[in-house]
Amino acid sequence: MDSILRALATYIVLLLILRLAGSRTLAGITTFDFVLILIISEAVQSALIDNDHSMTNAFLLIITLVALNVLMSVLKQRSGRIERLLDGTPLVLIERGKIHSDRLQRERVDEADVLEAARELQGVSTLGDIDYAVLEKNGHVTVVPKQGKRG
Repeated sequence: MDSILRALATYIVLLLILRLAGSRTLAGITTFDFVLILIISEAVQSALIDNDHSMTNAFLLIITLVALNVLMSVLKQRSGRIERLLDGTPLVLIERGKIHSDRLQRERVDEADVLEAARELQGVSTLGDIDYAVLEKNGHVTVVPKQGKRG
């Protein structure tokens, strides 16, 4: 039972931390982010296993974590409020050419990130050519160019 409680607590804490980190953090993974994930996984592994290195404990932890993940998916399907709480909602960063600097700063997205998405997805090379830019729930930026500005 102790392993199940440790798995539950770890899952909830990691979910909260990753949710607070923001969706942009998960979409744009850098080498630093990857190293951080490796360190976190090692710390979490130690917390989950404690002194019990048995196969039974490992299987119990895996089953508990997968069950929690399935439960969260079911809850998100049944409740829009829970889905918004866990996954967030799309956020308009540029609206009719107006840059919402406060939103960019809050989500830790800079103009260069928006321009990169604009170039990759639409062939747009300046912020002035963007009608809308939206930070999606998955952390990617969707760009809608102004009429006639598509590359």
